[in-house]
Amino acid sequence: MIGTRESLRSGRARARINRAPSPLLAIGLPWASIMLASMVTFSPIIASAPVLPPLSFMVLLAWRMLRPTLLPIWAGLPLGAWDDLYSGQPFGSGIVLWSAAMLAMEAIDGRFLWRGFVQDWLAGSALLAGYLLLAAGFAGIAAGYPLPMTVGPQLLLAVVLFPPVTRIVAMLDRVRLLPLKRI
Repeated sequence: MIGTRESLRSGRARARINRAPSPLLAIGLPWASIMLASMVTFSPIIASAPVLPPLSFMVLLAWRMLRPTLLPIWAGLPLGAWDDLYSGQPFGSGIVLWSAAMLAMEAIDGRFLWRGFVQDWLAGSALLAGYLLLAAGFAGIAAGYPLPMTVGPQLLLAVVLFPPVTRIVAMLDRVRLLPLKRI
């Protein structure tokens, strides 16, 4: 009985030796998760005012805070363009705002080398507030009337949901680093 336990343990250990994360999964999962979160706006929920928080922007911030070097600083441009296609915002607003957020996160990372939960939540909340107000301003310019007064509930929901989104991204990061590829 003891011999079979040891052989099972050594068999499991051998199965984990010479394994590495899949490069496609390790590099592609952050990009794919952000792009899929952009498509959430196709949900069948109909509202007279913006209620759904910008999940794709929240996922971008969560990935950037969790793994600062994973997404390059220029990632805001293609991901913002992708989000513009699905969010209904005027084309170019996501490109500008996401790129500015990536630059702001780079400055925050340079200023605060070690951050905790509270600092990440405050930085994420400030970036979300700026994003929502500026996006509403861009949409208001395109629509011909101001919209920033309608983002209060959306902002509150985004700030409250930011920690669970960060937790989901942390679980995706564990999946991203699973040793699947045989070396």
